[in-house]
Amino acid sequence: MFDAETLPYGVFTTLDRPGIRRVGVAVEDRILDLSQARVPHPALFAYGTLDPFLVAGPDVWHAVRESLLAGPVGPYVPMSEATLHLPFTVADYVDFYASEHHATNVGRIFRPGRHPLTPNWMHMPIAYHGRAGTVVVSGTEIHRPSGQFRPDGSVAPFFGPTRRLDFEAELGFVVGAPSPMGVPVPTGDFAEHVFGVCVVNDWSARDLQSWEYVPLGPFLGKSFATSVSPWVVPLAALDGFRVPAPSGRTPLLPYLREDEDRGLDLVLEVRLNGEVVSRPPYASMHWSPAQMLAHLTANGACLRPGDLLASGTVSGPGQGEAGSLIELTGGGEQGLVLPDGSVRTWLEDGDEVEVRALGPDGRFLGAVRGRIARSAAVTV
Repeated sequence: MFDAETLPYGVFTTLDRPGIRRVGVAVEDRILDLSQARVPHPALFAYGTLDPFLVAGPDVWHAVRESLLAGPVGPYVPMSEATLHLPFTVADYVDFYASEHHATNVGRIFRPGRHPLTPNWMHMPIAYHGRAGTVVVSGTEIHRPSGQFRPDGSVAPFFGPTRRLDFEAELGFVVGAPSPMGVPVPTGDFAEHVFGVCVVNDWSARDLQSWEYVPLGPFLGKSFATSVSPWVVPLAALDGFRVPAPSGRTPLLPYLREDEDRGLDLVLEVRLNGEVVSRPPYASMHWSPAQMLAHLTANGACLRPGDLLASGTVSGPGQGEAGSLIELTGGGEQGLVLPDGSVRTWLEDGDEVEVRALGPDGRFLGAVRGRIARSAAVTV
């Protein structure tokens, strides 16, 4: 349950008006209907999507939030009576690889006997472009993807449902105000363009990924589904959680340097079938969100409203701080024993994964959930 100061934005419908999507703000166990509330710029909330509000920019975001903090006037809907939807139109989707601990763990698994980090990793935020059309809202059923993979000991590849389905616990950053093509966005302008934060699970098929990722990187092993939380927490609600990013301890090219703290002291809590299996600390992420944005636009690429920048898997240095099964099970070599006695190396049909974001004070900042459906595909 969100507190009365976080005030995240989302889109909902109710049983009495199932065909009408409305923009709302979560306040504890209720939703304030912004389509009928007394807030600044009410026309921005008349379209059943956050898109017009995102485009409006930081001055409008601030004015509306200040109005909400002062005590808005308007109708409330019980959270239990609402169905939540994807809150904004995803324009482009970029997934970064910003955790040194995750990159090191996975590098050891994918490239045994070699240095786990590629030579460029400490110099720039690595990322790949995903598919905006397969970003889905929390609660959407996830179908086990099919593709090519080559089992250990096999010379030829097979085609069929993945045998190594995984989750990736991440944060996502939602762009509002656009930028023109050809004009890089410096780290100091991050808050001028990024509206807020959501929780992300970038589902991964590890056997597809390991077979296809050389030489051009992730493709079918990642593009089948990315789940996001239905509530977007405004960046302003996280001001008290800012900490230095570890990248500041190493020499950086000028465009990646920061003049203030833009890391985030948050914790992601990963639950598999209702049981907590990991608690990755976001404060350990090597690259800050502002550095990710600066690198994304360094070549002159423009920002569009609704662009989604995911952090990549959040993993910490400690026991139980990995944000993916591939790390928790040593690449599938060690079974993860759940409290009910069942063992997982990879996700099975019917498994449900939930990722929650919490502040250092335990404040709830959102959650994303997805259940694995059975695939009808046949291995060939």
